[in-house]
Amino acid sequence: MDIKTLQLALALGNLSLCAALFFFGLEARRSGNPARVHATWAWAKQCQAVAWLLLYFRGVLPDFLTIPFANAVLFAGFALDAAALWEQAGRRVWRSHLLPALGVAIGMYVGAWLLQAPAGMRIAIASGAAGLFFVAGAAALGRGWSGGTPLRRYLVVTMLALSAAVVLRGLWSLLPEGVNGVSTLAVQGVGVGALYLMMLSNAFGYLLLAREQAQSELARLEVVDPLTDVPNRRGFYQALTPWIALARRPGMPTALIILNLDQFKRVNDSYGHPAGDMVLKAMVDVCKKQLRDSDQMGRLGGAEFAILLPRTSLEDASMVAERIRNAVAALPVKAEKAIINMTASLGVTVIRAEDSTVSLFKRADEALQAAKQGGRNRVVELSHQAVTN
Repeated sequence: MDIKTLQLALALGNLSLCAALFFFGLEARRSGNPARVHATWAWAKQCQAVAWLLLYFRGVLPDFLTIPFANAVLFAGFALDAAALWEQAGRRVWRSHLLPALGVAIGMYVGAWLLQAPAGMRIAIASGAAGLFFVAGAAALGRGWSGGTPLRRYLVVTMLALSAAVVLRGLWSLLPEGVNGVSTLAVQGVGVGALYLMMLSNAFGYLLLAREQAQSELARLEVVDPLTDVPNRRGFYQALTPWIALARRPGMPTALIILNLDQFKRVNDSYGHPAGDMVLKAMVDVCKKQLRDSDQMGRLGGAEFAILLPRTSLEDASMVAERIRNAVAALPVKAEKAIINMTASLGVTVIRAEDSTVSLFKRADEALQAAKQGGRNRVVELSHQAVTN
């Protein structure tokens, strides 16, 4: 396959990816289930498709379009590819790092063209720029290598190997024609072939990574409450299970607090569910400030939460619960229509050696009900049935 055919294949391949993204977004909007559109990656494919088409028509269109402009657009496509991978990794480095690098690459290439530098020099600059952006994309995938998935590791190794092939192609172009009996044209073909393989691995890799990320998020949502970002009932029970087992051994006890916002239904009825959501998130934030890193807070449902305090006595747990009660009572939440003040009732107990999840929560719930019946906005220890104001 000659270079012109490879350029056409690269253009058509990127165009097909653009079309697939377009129809994917169109169907998502029609079904009323809008999906996240990877805009940066879509722009990368569009830039690369346009650039490879211009390069394919070199000799037909004006040189300004098929040499400096086409390569500038191609550099932008490679940079956007790297930016998309960094965005997927949770960091937006486009403006702070990749944009300056893109400006330098375009400036060097256009400058070489305007100064009528040899073709080998321009190829070396283009190959170096492409290799730089490919390595930047591989660096995004390589974050957290030790805990990375096999797919991520495979893509990192593949991208680095292909980046090396592209850069070597550029370096080889600086040598005289026919060094060691190898044609420069053949070396250029290898470089363009590496770019074709990079397009395929990048395309399928990015889509597979997006699917992997979506599956990971679904798995996370099975154990995390999406509103408050603390474990849901299932996630909290998973965290609690080993501490129930450890309660059979001698040592410091582990405490459990059940917290319920008083008359929370009134907030939803009077101000709407968005205001209620604001109250819940604000309450969780203020509670976390009263807890240690080792403590665990979870949402059991509605306005009821559980707090696990490892290696904490009943007396110390009651002091923590009292701090939380005071913090919640002192927390005004600014909603759209009003400033909402809330109070909380809390039940406190410790895990006993004979406890199961059912018996533990039953005892904690009894303490919570005692707090509510005692007038709300208070803490109750079940063991002593003592109420503290």
